[in-house]
Amino acid sequence: MDALTSETQNRKRIKEVESAFSPSGVQLSIPDRVLVGEGTLMKQGRKKWEQKAFFLFSDILVYGSILMNNRWYKKQKVILLQDIKLEDMEDGEDSKHQWLICTPCKSFFVCAPSYEEKKAWIAHIEACQQALLQEQVLQPNLTLAKTWIPNHATQKCMRCFATFTSTNRRHHCRKCGFVVCNGCSKGRAIIEHINPNKPVRICKNCSKTCKADENFCNRGNSFWDDAEERSSGDE
Repeated sequence: MDALTSETQNRKRIKEVESAFSPSGVQLSIPDRVLVGEGTLMKQGRKKWEQKAFFLFSDILVYGSILMNNRWYKKQKVILLQDIKLEDMEDGEDSKHQWLICTPCKSFFVCAPSYEEKKAWIAHIEACQQALLQEQVLQPNLTLAKTWIPNHATQKCMRCFATFTSTNRRHHCRKCGFVVCNGCSKGRAIIEHINPNKPVRICKNCSKTCKADENFCNRGNSFWDDAEERSSGDE
């Protein structure tokens, strides 16, 4: 993880990163924002591990796909540090020095080139979060998105166990993160912490859970409505 020390150097590099994501990127150079460090990490995608450029600022984490190293990037993603929870992970067969980045909208695995770099990333992110906590910016009790199980982890639907083929394709339930077939994921629901305005794909098991929760809430509302009517009648 490369760190920048000079304030002038820092401001200049922020402008460079901002320009490297243009024209689709968001403005990164704002007052009091500091670029703490940057580096290349491997991010677990739906199908495979992908190399991404990561930039840690004092209040946000930015990453994107690399077009030309240190010059051009695309598909910019911006995550507020106040929305991040980190989980250290043991090494896997196909991945070393990994950890989990959990956010309300999406959770995913990343890998560093070395154990030392992994620890540096985690330490710097947590230090920035601690600084935000002292400024009372962090939000307690966040609802975090489930980590998607990678496509290659299963050859069968994790609900009906039908084998995936070129026509029976894989999909992900946004609520539980399972890999499921189209037949088992026809349900759609609003998941507030992922997208409060757009229904997202959920599997049949989660659909039943959502309906049960909705029915429970409706019964609860009905109970209180009836209680209020009885109370009004007594008056």
